[in-house]
Amino acid sequence: MATQPIWPGSGSYTDATDTPFSFYTSDTTYVTHSVQTAEWVAKRLGYPIMDVELQGVQMYACFEEAVTEYSSIVNQYNIKENMLKIQGAPTSSNFTHTVVTDLGRAITISEAYGAEVGVGGSVDWKTGYVVTTASTQTYDLDQWAIVSESSSPIEIKRVFHEAPPAVTRYFDPYAGTGAGTDNVIDSFGWGNYSPGVQFTMMPVYADILKVQAIEFNDQIRKSGYSFELINNKLRIFPIPTSEFKLFFQYIRKDDRWKTLSNEVTDEYSSGGQTAVQSDFSNIRYDNMVYSYINHPGQQWIRKYTLALCKELLGIIRSKYGSIPIPGAETTMDGETLRSEATDEKTTLVEQLREMLDVSTGDELMQEEAAEAEATQEILKKVPLSIYIG
Repeated sequence: MATQPIWPGSGSYTDATDTPFSFYTSDTTYVTHSVQTAEWVAKRLGYPIMDVELQGVQMYACFEEAVTEYSSIVNQYNIKENMLKIQGAPTSSNFTHTVVTDLGRAITISEAYGAEVGVGGSVDWKTGYVVTTASTQTYDLDQWAIVSESSSPIEIKRVFHEAPPAVTRYFDPYAGTGAGTDNVIDSFGWGNYSPGVQFTMMPVYADILKVQAIEFNDQIRKSGYSFELINNKLRIFPIPTSEFKLFFQYIRKDDRWKTLSNEVTDEYSSGGQTAVQSDFSNIRYDNMVYSYINHPGQQWIRKYTLALCKELLGIIRSKYGSIPIPGAETTMDGETLRSEATDEKTTLVEQLREMLDVSTGDELMQEEAAEAEATQEILKKVPLSIYIG
């Protein structure tokens, strides 16, 4: 078996682009730093005093893994922090390195509420009617839906069963003509503009009082127009004495499900809907652009690369516990390297997660509130100037 070459003392730009996944090799800053990091790692592992039984491509693979691990941990926190804000966004929306606002989801939620109360939204309100029968007070609108909506469940939103508006009788051309103002209006050429007689030299409150009088008369002396709706069974008052069309507005219950902001469907399916971001599994946070990562983040990546290389070197050296030499044998430090690497990796991940925990939106708001309160306490101790007018 041919001897495998080990770290020669320096790396090359070309070799640095030969990584398992090539996630970042189009970023020149990443490639340059991968070469520099490989040389730094080799020196931290004892080169040139000691040989480092690693190849350049292994160090570059560890560097790529370190960048991906950093990106993954930070993005996990970003997803957790922003999930409520970006649910329902198209899967083509990439939120990496972006500031997320919650306006889109807030509008989606408001549209859903608007659809429920009839002031917007994406659920159509339809109109239907039943023909009343004399002496029949209760009508099953679900039976109407069996015929008109192919048995699809419906929900009644509004019933148009009200008393005739008072204004229709207030504008009666024969109401108020006994006031003796007909000739006055004719003399001004307004006789043909009926019912103008109602407004001759009359204050507005008089119109309001007349309308109220008509409505009170209907409520007290006549049968009140009303209805009750229980399980889509409509009971109307007063009991009809003749046939007439009673209109109502309704929605199909299954139309509500078409408005779910977290519904993921195949855009090539018969529904023609486009997939949206619904949960942790498909929230769009891609690998970070390495050149956008700040220096503290890059330092974390270098240290994690060192831990990965130390772990890999420990695995290689653990293949043989000891190597015979003339007159004795030497013990390899593979297990020690692996143990150190495990501890270093765990510590680095814990430090990063702790930093992310204290930088969440809730923590920052609490810190800002504490700072504002402390500032107020300091300002209370500032002497106030005396104003002399």
